[in-house]
Amino acid sequence: MQRLPHISLLIGARNAGQQSKFLLGLPQRHARRFPLLTAVHSRSINMSPHSTKGASGMDVAAKGEFPKPPTFKDPQDERQYLKERLALAFRIFAKLGFDEGVAGHITVRDPLDPTTFWVNPFGVAWPLLKASDLIRVDHHGQIVDGGPVRLLNVAAYMIHSAVHSARPDINAVAHSHSIYGRAFSTLGRPLEITTQDTCVFYNDIALYDSFGGIVLGPEEGLSIAESLGQKKAAILANHGLLTCGKSIESCVYWFMSLERSCQAQLLADAAAAGRGGETVKVADEDAEYTYKTVGSELAGWFSAKPAFDMMEREAAGEHKM
Repeated sequence: MQRLPHISLLIGARNAGQQSKFLLGLPQRHARRFPLLTAVHSRSINMSPHSTKGASGMDVAAKGEFPKPPTFKDPQDERQYLKERLALAFRIFAKLGFDEGVAGHITVRDPLDPTTFWVNPFGVAWPLLKASDLIRVDHHGQIVDGGPVRLLNVAAYMIHSAVHSARPDINAVAHSHSIYGRAFSTLGRPLEITTQDTCVFYNDIALYDSFGGIVLGPEEGLSIAESLGQKKAAILANHGLLTCGKSIESCVYWFMSLERSCQAQLLADAAAAGRGGETVKVADEDAEYTYKTVGSELAGWFSAKPAFDMMEREAAGEHKM
């Protein structure tokens, strides 16, 4: 096979401008072999190094008919659907190892009475949770509906009630003591935007840096909600992670993504320190551009779809009981 030194030089070019300048100088016999490449770069001579930038969002990230969350005419049907999705969410968390003992909770606002929310009964194993097991709690912390085990985790009520009350725009809240989130929470530092995946949280994550002990009173929950503000996620110092979303799916995906982002930063920081350096951060302009696509509510809902589809298949309908 004939070697084309021009191609290796092209790959090594530092930006689109250098690549375009180089392609204009390609021998005609090589240019004819790569008409699309030559044409694309000939149009990009005056473009910035980030020549792919333009419109952003999920509508430009995919071609074809994009799926959307379901809608319901009957709120009773919506309630049942949300309970089934919440049961799946707990099973997903359990499979990912986000459960430890009886710690952790996910809630969803009730569509019939938005002042109440559904939550897991205290002490019931997450991999076994069904829609009928969930309990509904009002803003006074009273169990008003639900399954046979009517035992409420007080910490779940104190945190989630405060967040649901402060954020009428969201419907789901998740919190657990996942291992990497828990480890990262001891560092007292914010998540750094170092990868495309962390752009999900660009200017959209809080650091609650005041651990006040186990949350058995309203003060700590209110402080967490205040620290969260209008953001989608928070790192709770010496405690763990918290995420929220308009849908159960986005809330779950934000948590999954944040846990992996904490893991990635712990690894990257250790590797960089071992070399006497530091990690490379994503530029603000690029992070903001990426956030508009990967950090939207629709992106969160869609990104969780594979995990929910797989768990629904594994549950084989048991979660609906």
